[in-house]
Amino acid sequence: MDTRFCRQIRQLPFILLLAALGWTLAGCQTTYYAAWEKLGKHKRDLLRDQVEKTRDEQEAAKTEFKDALTRLKELTGFDGGKLEAAYKAVQNDYDQCRDRADSIRDRIGKIENISTALFAEWEKELEAYSSENLRSASRVKMNETKQRYESLHTALQKSSASMEPVLARLKDQTLFLKHNLNAQAIGSLKGEVISIEGDIQKLINEMEHTSVNFIDLLQEPR
Repeated sequence: MDTRFCRQIRQLPFILLLAALGWTLAGCQTTYYAAWEKLGKHKRDLLRDQVEKTRDEQEAAKTEFKDALTRLKELTGFDGGKLEAAYKAVQNDYDQCRDRADSIRDRIGKIENISTALFAEWEKELEAYSSENLRSASRVKMNETKQRYESLHTALQKSSASMEPVLARLKDQTLFLKHNLNAQAIGSLKGEVISIEGDIQKLINEMEHTSVNFIDLLQEPR
C-alpha cells in the first residue's frame, strides 16, 4: 500500500477532530450572538462595547507606562533607603504594563471576531432588500463603516506592536536591578532610562493617534 496514503489514513482522526472543533467553535459563536440578540444587543452593539473597552484599556496603559518611566527615573536618582522596596515597585510597574498589553491584545482579538461576523451578516442582508435604492444606501454605509474599522484596527495593531520593544526594555531593567541592588549599579542605568523615555514617548504618540480613530468609529450612529 502507498506510504503516503497510509500516512493520510493515520492522520484522518486528527483531521476530523480539528474539523469538529472548528464546527463547534463556529456553533458556539453563533449561539453567543443569538443569545445577545435576544437581550437586545446586536453585533454592532457588541463591537461598540469592545471598542469602548479597548479605548479605556489603552488610556490605562498610557498612564501605567508613564508611571513605570517615572519610577525608573526616581530610582536612578536614588540617594538612600530601602533598595529592595524600590526594586519591587519597579517590578510591579513592569507586571502591570505586561498584563495591560496582554489585555489589549485580547481585546483586539475580540474586536476582530465581532467585526468579521458583523460585516459578513451585513453583506448577506444586502441581498434581502427589495428596494435597490435602499440596498445601495446600505452598501455605502457598510463600506464607510468598514473603512473606519480598518483604520482603527491598523492603528490598534501598530500601537500594540509598539508596546513589545518597550516591555522588553523594561524587563531588562527589572532583571538588572534584581541582581544589582546597589547605588553604583542603579546610577549606571541613567543612560538606559533616557533611551527608554524616547521609546515610551513614541508609544504614547502611537496611542494618541489611535485615540483619533476611536473617536471616528464611536461617533458612527448606532
